[in-house]
Amino acid sequence: RLKEYTRSYIRKVIDEGGVAMRGRKAKASQKVAAGTVVTVCIGPPKVLEARAQEMALDIVYEDDDIIVVDKPQGLVVHPAPGNSENTLVDALLHHCAGELSGIGGAVRPGIVHRIDKETSGLLVAAKNDQAHLVLVAQFKAHSIARCYYAVLFGEVGQNRTVIDAPIGRSAKNRKKMDVTDKNAKEALTTVDVLKRKDGYSLVSATLSTGRTHQIRVHCAYMGHPVVGDKVYGPRKQPAGLDGQLLHAYLLGVVHPSKGTYMEFETQLPERMQAFWENI
Repeated sequence: RLKEYTRSYIRKVIDEGGVAMRGRKAKASQKVAAGTVVTVCIGPPKVLEARAQEMALDIVYEDDDIIVVDKPQGLVVHPAPGNSENTLVDALLHHCAGELSGIGGAVRPGIVHRIDKETSGLLVAAKNDQAHLVLVAQFKAHSIARCYYAVLFGEVGQNRTVIDAPIGRSAKNRKKMDVTDKNAKEALTTVDVLKRKDGYSLVSATLSTGRTHQIRVHCAYMGHPVVGDKVYGPRKQPAGLDGQLLHAYLLGVVHPSKGTYMEFETQLPERMQAFWENI
């Protein structure tokens, strides 16, 4: 009956004593009989808001309209439940002295697109509303150039694989995405093999669309999940890994006010280079 809340949140409410049966604190393991009165007390939702915090930023490019940063692995892009501080947005607010587009609201100022917490790489943010609108239009038109380095399980047979498979919310797990025909959107990924070695492949994955978890879902779909991805890959991962080996190394956009195409590129991160050399 509390469909607006996740099961994990309700479990937390139970553990904190917010659920009672027959006037007594309830346990999650208790069985409920017909006619039992269950009382649930849920407090007001926590208001999320980005706040300026001084943090190191790897700035690739910056002007009055945009800022391009190389996000490290493990850093959340904007505040969310469970990650209310120490985010990329907090660092941007401090660095830009609050001069970010307000279209994203108090939680996501300046944020035009996102990359996963455990994915590293290039991300562009807007410093004013006009730049924000122009960049959003480019993302919507799929005209942004985006390429990722990834280490995959298995040696991919073809040098180039084009994956044209729609992605939507998983019917089995609402927190995951899946290749499906139900309530899905077009998704197109091109995977080029750069190197193969002892049961692994180093690839470049180019996005023609921008669906949630697209590269991770598509690579798993073709039978070669991203190494370190515990959501879409195998439970047993190589020892010592923290997060998936996925890095957004190329980003190309048309500058919002200059109208010229600009392309930014980074090298293979040390963590991925070290893993490859140690295979």
